[in-house]
Amino acid sequence: MKKVQRICAITHILTENPNKDFSLGYFADKFECAKSSISEDIKMVRETIDESGYGYLETTSGAKGGVRYVPYISAEETKEVLLQLRDKLLEPDRAIGGGFLYTSDIMFDPKFAKGAARIFAKRFASIDADMVVTVETKGIGTALFTAELLNLPLAVIRHESKVSEGSTISINYFSGSASRIQQMSISKKGIDKDCRAIVIDDFMRGGGSMTGIYNILNEFDAKAVATGVVIVAGGKENKKIEDYVPLLILHDTAAPFTIELNEELYK
Repeated sequence: MKKVQRICAITHILTENPNKDFSLGYFADKFECAKSSISEDIKMVRETIDESGYGYLETTSGAKGGVRYVPYISAEETKEVLLQLRDKLLEPDRAIGGGFLYTSDIMFDPKFAKGAARIFAKRFASIDADMVVTVETKGIGTALFTAELLNLPLAVIRHESKVSEGSTISINYFSGSASRIQQMSISKKGIDKDCRAIVIDDFMRGGGSMTGIYNILNEFDAKAVATGVVIVAGGKENKKIEDYVPLLILHDTAAPFTIELNEELYK
């Protein structure tokens, strides 16, 4: 394989596997060449990725030595993603009554889900976590992309237990949006005991569902070490939780409503 081909292949492997360590020996064996050649290739890959602004290569220490690709999103890109999300949410006829907005098309669009995930991944990159946790359904896309970017497994909490899940743990919680008691459940194999979790959700009003997620984690002696929410209704007043990172703040879901960007994410 020619040098330029190796460089393209190495770039592809690293960027398709963010935050995963690759030793020089791995690439030397794969491309059947000397580690010194791989070192030169990686130097060029590093320079290209640095200049692109999409991330950077981090050298890993140890006997084997190697590199990992760490995704990055600039302040300018972050603001652009938030503006695109806001503009999409402000499209006519999204208010569907009962204080709700129609967001399914946005949350299941890979463009918006991954854009939100890139912001969360940058924000939570330095946090020591073992997995990402979300609750079905609309937050799954953003949570999955966040897990991929951080190289962590994803656990999805269900509203109803499934036979295929085996033994489950269930809790009841009060949903402010539904104004009633609801249930969450997850397989006993779904979350590792004593793990540290990053919680991602698509929408939060009063924080009842988020409290339910925290209670599920408590059943596994697990801990939420960070929480990200794409859209939060209103400010931090009257929320059952305090420590969370919103992308957008929705003021009054009745039309005409306004949406504020979380400026802390790009300033």
